[in-house]
Amino acid sequence: MATYVNNLRLKEITTGDEDGTWGTSTNTNLELIADSLGYNTQAAFGSDGNATTTVADGAADPARALYFKVTSGATLTATRELTIAPNTLSRLMWIENATTGSQTITIKQGSGGTVNIGTGETKIVYLDGAGSGAAVVDALANFNLSLTSQVTGTLPVANGGTGITSFGTGVATWIGTPSSANLRSAVTDETGTGALVFATSPTLVTPVLGTPASGNLQSCTADGTDEVGFRNAPAVGTKTSAYTLAVGDVGKYVQVGSSGSIVIPNSTFAEGDVISIFNNTTGDVTITCTITTAYKAGEDADIATATLATRGVATILFISATVCVITGNI
Repeated sequence: MATYVNNLRLKEITTGDEDGTWGTSTNTNLELIADSLGYNTQAAFGSDGNATTTVADGAADPARALYFKVTSGATLTATRELTIAPNTLSRLMWIENATTGSQTITIKQGSGGTVNIGTGETKIVYLDGAGSGAAVVDALANFNLSLTSQVTGTLPVANGGTGITSFGTGVATWIGTPSSANLRSAVTDETGTGALVFATSPTLVTPVLGTPASGNLQSCTADGTDEVGFRNAPAVGTKTSAYTLAVGDVGKYVQVGSSGSIVIPNSTFAEGDVISIFNNTTGDVTITCTITTAYKAGEDADIATATLATRGVATILFISATVCVITGNI
């Protein structure tokens, strides 16, 4: 009599059986072997409850497949068990949980261990076929692939690699902790220091802008008070004693009060610098020219002093660090 005790439940013909018909059984066995290496699917859960699927003796069935996709004819409302029979079957399987209801299914064979497969997941398991105490084991539960000792070489760019074989100094630190300080350490051609700056409303601390090709400097100041490119002449303040002009006075006007006077120093200003003087007194104000050469506008003689009339205005234009021209009420 034929038996089906092997792990594929194939028909094993005894000596002398099936005279003249053994070829049919053999062909069926070959077909079942092919099925056991392929894919199949089964609505193993016909209802919302535990279920059993059996690898049939000598006949086609879905659970025989190497890759077994489990579906359900009903929506599962809780974790359900799927028992694979018989419990003497020892084999390897890929099992996919494609049931409806977003529930976990538990794969079992006997009273031994089981494997849980979450909704939408696939696991590789093996059945130990130990009879009533048979267990199902997650074949990859203890699988260890060390990325430091067991994987070597460089993944080609065509296969998803980056083409980068190593990181520069500080780059790995910045990737792990992407702070402004770590980015500054990783970059080798930066200029300046401080925190990372983005386009919207940044605060720039003492930047050197070089020569901008374009831009709008409206609301910017040259010194914290006076606007860049101001159209008015900002006031330096009222001087009531001898006052020596300074670089900070350029582009502004100096008001002279009672007992005040002005000194134009040498080698202080640059070509094109301009300063205005206003005599806000009822008498004359003396402008002393210690600069190498001082001209009164319209005249060729070097002057040592100039007298600015009451309520008068004089403008000093520097031709160089040692030459100036004075124009106005002098």
